[in-house]
Amino acid sequence: MNRNLDRVRNIGISAHIDSGKTTLTERILYYTQRIHAIHEVRGKDGVGATMDSMELEKERGITIQSAATYCTWKDHDINIIDTPGHVDFTIEVERALRVLDSAILILCSVGGVQSQTITVNRQMTRYGVPRIAFINKCDRTGANPYRVTDQIRDKLGLNPVLLQIPIGLEGDLEGVIDLITMKALYFDGDMGEIVREEEIPDHLREEADARHEELIDAASMFSDKLMEAALEGTPTPDMIRDAVRTGTISLDMVPVLVGSAYKNKGVQPLLNALIDYLAAPGDIDNKGLNLDNNEEEISLSSDPDDPLVSLAFKLEDGRYGQLTYIRIYSGTLKKGDTIFNSRTDRKCKVGRLVRMHSDEMEEIQEARAGDIVALFGIDCSSGDTFTATGVSVSMTSMHVPAPVISLAVVPVDNKAQVNMSKALNRFTKEDPTFKSHVDPETSETIISGMGELHLEVYIQRMHREYDAEIEVGAPQVAYRETITKRAEFNYTHKKQTGGSGQFGRVAGFIEPLEDGEYEFVDKIVGGSIPREFISSCDKGFKKCLQKGSMADFPVTGVRVIINDGSSHSVDSSDVAFQLAAVGAFKEGVSKAGPALLEPVMKVVVEGPSEFQGGVMGSLNQRRGLIVGTFEEGHYTVVEAEVPLSNMFGYSTVLRSLTQGKAEFTMEFAAYRQIPAGLADEVIQEAKKRRNP
Repeated sequence: MNRNLDRVRNIGISAHIDSGKTTLTERILYYTQRIHAIHEVRGKDGVGATMDSMELEKERGITIQSAATYCTWKDHDINIIDTPGHVDFTIEVERALRVLDSAILILCSVGGVQSQTITVNRQMTRYGVPRIAFINKCDRTGANPYRVTDQIRDKLGLNPVLLQIPIGLEGDLEGVIDLITMKALYFDGDMGEIVREEEIPDHLREEADARHEELIDAASMFSDKLMEAALEGTPTPDMIRDAVRTGTISLDMVPVLVGSAYKNKGVQPLLNALIDYLAAPGDIDNKGLNLDNNEEEISLSSDPDDPLVSLAFKLEDGRYGQLTYIRIYSGTLKKGDTIFNSRTDRKCKVGRLVRMHSDEMEEIQEARAGDIVALFGIDCSSGDTFTATGVSVSMTSMHVPAPVISLAVVPVDNKAQVNMSKALNRFTKEDPTFKSHVDPETSETIISGMGELHLEVYIQRMHREYDAEIEVGAPQVAYRETITKRAEFNYTHKKQTGGSGQFGRVAGFIEPLEDGEYEFVDKIVGGSIPREFISSCDKGFKKCLQKGSMADFPVTGVRVIINDGSSHSVDSSDVAFQLAAVGAFKEGVSKAGPALLEPVMKVVVEGPSEFQGGVMGSLNQRRGLIVGTFEEGHYTVVEAEVPLSNMFGYSTVLRSLTQGKAEFTMEFAAYRQIPAGLADEVIQEAKKRRNP
């Protein structure tokens, strides 16, 4: 690997499901000579794409886990993470974007900006990731990269600028025109490995000239030098590239390239573009938290000679124990070094240091700032910060969405019980969106995740990787309880048994909180509750959030304000005020109009226009609210908000409704109040579970 940081690129490849992420990564690895044969995602040769190493991925033709690899192109080292497109595996995209400097956003030239494209773009924006857009599948019937470019502007709110236009479309796709050098590029050879440069065809000259002017106008906003040259009529390709790079890294521009990864057209220019326009580690201002100074935000240098700061962003149970993927932000990590975990305050020794290529690995002696590598034998959790000893810095954590669906899993015998426990320990450590717990009342093991497919994959992995035979119960929805109006409380906790007793009085009111789960407000004046017991009240209220009074679901959206109370010089204590707060909370909630909330999902169905009526009817039957419908050529996109409890088994219904021609995606939208009649049913079900 090169040691010049300017020649390092950490790239994520993200998109809506089935846009061609893994296919593009396969071509990149082939053209950079990391692999010597191309295999397709659903390959007939039984091999499957390099980055889909899990058996389940090869069978289903989807990416489940993000996979890391690296390659070299024109003396630049490129670390690549291929991420899943399915919304159920959104944490894989989230943690990849947390540690990457740049990304390629792939769009289908027929489907355009789809539901998961919007989610992925939002994740990129959250972490300030510069991106280039690659409009893939220009060989497909109905391909229209210009319409997709307009959608990037209108639906994503970005500033897309075309750097290429296609030569032909659909079955007539021959190559691309580079609008910077004003040359036509053709891709010859069995695998498109020979890039041939020619003059622009006459029938496209006028359009190319017009698009070239648009490119210069857009790029000159980021370079005074280019603006002056444009006025004089002497802009050079290097001036345009420098301006585009400035605009891209500042997040004010998104360069757009076109092609077809499957037909091997446009991949090498994309590789050139990610070197020319995307950020090197030194171009990004990475932030850490100074633990010695009240978690003050500090900038981290990308200097390999500075003390080590790195982030463990992904865990895997490899053949030789836990494999920990880390991104090094500053400093150098060597085999045999002792490093410090800032969360656990523990030191550990680096036994093995490897560079990953999908599920293969290459032993290395050291890694420097900007590198993405993996460690063996380090006990840690996803999101832990590793530093040199004596460095008190922690990296900010990644955003982890809350699980919305649960299943009860029951092992068939003792052997399955042991194996299931091992599997759950590993999976919950690897995936922060996958949770498991034992219900204290039913003693059932409950697993929770982001959707049906998410849990289905983990259940299959338990069976395949751990030989755990389990039976699965009916899906359970993660309901919440809340309040709908303001109410007062005034509760006195008194207990007198021989010796000192317990006494505490807490008064105030409880009210709905629009944004957030819980807020505690202290308005005590005059010492009616001594200061040392204020935190005891807060602890007592927090305890009540775990189980509501209606159906034992967690309580959310509550603000508690205390403004009065009383204490006893002998009988008041931490425990007494915690118990007083518990009683006050229950009293307040009972008067505050308790209500049940259900998770509502954003559902997007895409299918042929002839099935639009049936699709909308099927969503309405599920208490769905149609948000909008869009025509995309012969396809119709229906967006709706549907309660999660009504979406189980929808994939089968949709398949039969549309002859298997439609697909849908689903992601969490918000918690909303459940209708009264249905709330009673949910409460009765909860009571049955409590008292079977």
